[in-house]
Amino acid sequence: MYEVNRDGCERVGDMLKKKKEAQIWAVGGGKGGIGKSFIVSTLGIHLAQQGHKVILVDADLGAANLHTFLGVGKPHISLTDFFEKKLPLSKLIVPSGIENLGLLIGAVHSLAADSIKYAQKTKLLRHIKKLDTDYVLIDLGAGAHFNTIDTFLLADRMIVVIVPEITAIENMYYFVKNVFFRQLMKTLTANGHKEIFQDTWLNRATYKITNLRQFVDHLTHSSEGVQAIVARELDRFCVQIILNQVRNNQEIMIGTSVKSVCLKYFGLNARYAGFLEYDDFIPRCINKRQPYLQAYPESRCAKELGALAENLIHGKQVEI
Repeated sequence: MYEVNRDGCERVGDMLKKKKEAQIWAVGGGKGGIGKSFIVSTLGIHLAQQGHKVILVDADLGAANLHTFLGVGKPHISLTDFFEKKLPLSKLIVPSGIENLGLLIGAVHSLAADSIKYAQKTKLLRHIKKLDTDYVLIDLGAGAHFNTIDTFLLADRMIVVIVPEITAIENMYYFVKNVFFRQLMKTLTANGHKEIFQDTWLNRATYKITNLRQFVDHLTHSSEGVQAIVARELDRFCVQIILNQVRNNQEIMIGTSVKSVCLKYFGLNARYAGFLEYDDFIPRCINKRQPYLQAYPESRCAKELGALAENLIHGKQVEI
């Protein structure tokens, strides 16, 4: 027997044991229509089937549709009730119809997506981490809005989805560059180096800065303090790449190329976490509101998804 204190600790006998926080996976990518919601829902189902407690969060504030991939109706409660009525998140989670898997819809009916303040977002993420679950998978909306980027940055696993199309890959590069740019801006500002950051950005033409790597290099030469901060941020920044809807072995190699480009041209670490082959039955399941893993648990795509989940859990990647 144990009791939970106000500070989130479990009291076991005379000892206090800190509750383990949920691990947050945020899935973005910049472009819509690349399968983020399918991947989030299917990863969630897989983890739940393995015995993990999972909560899916639909953070597309304008067009939440994650419930469709689970075959359930749109919930009547959402983050609106968290922001406005101050209801705890635990009261807003609805059943998904799948054991160990809950759903929290992110639609905020009376708030514009860009009106949610950073303090509200950090509060939301703090509450999410305290949920009684093992994993929280967040389905982010398309684009590189500050709300999307800030949520992405607060995750334990920053996951980007691409498909073998040049527009999707270019959008992903743009998204990742904006993510790191914002992280660098926030960190340098918090450490008293806001003026150096702003000067470098505003005068980038004078300094002949044309890309992110040159911008970062210029910052590192501005002072030892800035150099140490930038080096630390570069070292701990890492995105997980998922390549969706591949049709042949040549397309599978795209994930490796994208990972190399991130390092060579942007100086950013990336892992090729896994790929999923195109399957005609996926859109059929979506249209029927039928979870794919339940309908086709032995398919190649299902097996690839299992390998992908293991790589994400253990921080591994595809070996080609």
